[in-house]
Amino acid sequence: MRHVPLGPAGPQVSNIVAGMMRIGDKSDQQIRQLYRTARAAGVDVFDHADIYGGQRHLCEERFGQALQLSTTERAELTLQTKTGVITGDPYYDSSYEHIVASVENSLRALATDYVDVLIIHRPDALVEPEEVARAFDHLEASGKVRAFGVSNHTPRQIDLLKTAVQQPLVVNQVQLSLTHSSLIAQGIAANIQDRPGAVTLNGGGLIDYCRIHQMTLQAWSPFQKGTGAGVFLGAAEYPELNAALERLARTYGVTPLAVATAWITRHPAGMQVILGTTTPQRLTDASAGSDLPLSRQEWYGLFRAAGHHVP
Repeated sequence: MRHVPLGPAGPQVSNIVAGMMRIGDKSDQQIRQLYRTARAAGVDVFDHADIYGGQRHLCEERFGQALQLSTTERAELTLQTKTGVITGDPYYDSSYEHIVASVENSLRALATDYVDVLIIHRPDALVEPEEVARAFDHLEASGKVRAFGVSNHTPRQIDLLKTAVQQPLVVNQVQLSLTHSSLIAQGIAANIQDRPGAVTLNGGGLIDYCRIHQMTLQAWSPFQKGTGAGVFLGAAEYPELNAALERLARTYGVTPLAVATAWITRHPAGMQVILGTTTPQRLTDASAGSDLPLSRQEWYGLFRAAGHHVP
């Protein structure tokens, strides 16, 4: 398992992250099996959010109840959680009161005294950076949060937070897969339309920004189709991509899942891949792509096979 730095001066952590967003209806035994499989593969980062599970803090609670981590075992892990999304009648809340209350509830649910990383889940159009800064200062001073980050934020949204927030923002979670890769495509095809008839989602140089500022990018939904439901692996609408994945899987003696993972981990930004599966074997298969040495030709070949244009 390859490790990457978490932020500019953070600890070395696995570049594969076990996403816990789907464990709400799993038994203690199933959660323990998934956890043991992740640890056996070398995964030491576990991703949560206060909204995962359909009931606030449900997945965090199931994780805490099922594992009952010892102090020693807890110290070996990086637990991260997210806040700021209000479900039901949806809106975003990045106020001091909401952030602090959410973290207190997450700590109780996870049965831990601290979280390693707290992430603002979505950009809030009504954000007041001073409120976020006040919450972060309180949580850091009280020892309840050790590092902070964002998710789905643009460079300018990050810069806005930095006008008040003093702590380094160590991560930015973004949606990224072979078929949902406008963050990469818009740079490769700068000043050239990516695909005829396609709507180019301009990432605003987000990947380059995060590299410059040493923010660790975490890729969520790493196997999802471009903008549709489902995964591209085995999907009839991606015959060229799946053929290329299978060919490289035979070359490296792994599964196509590992190759699709490696396409992200191969990037020199040192990205992490968040796996949302609750199937232990899929977690093991994908983790085999942690340090797969794809060549430049192979990497770009997959990019083209996914339908992107290389000028």
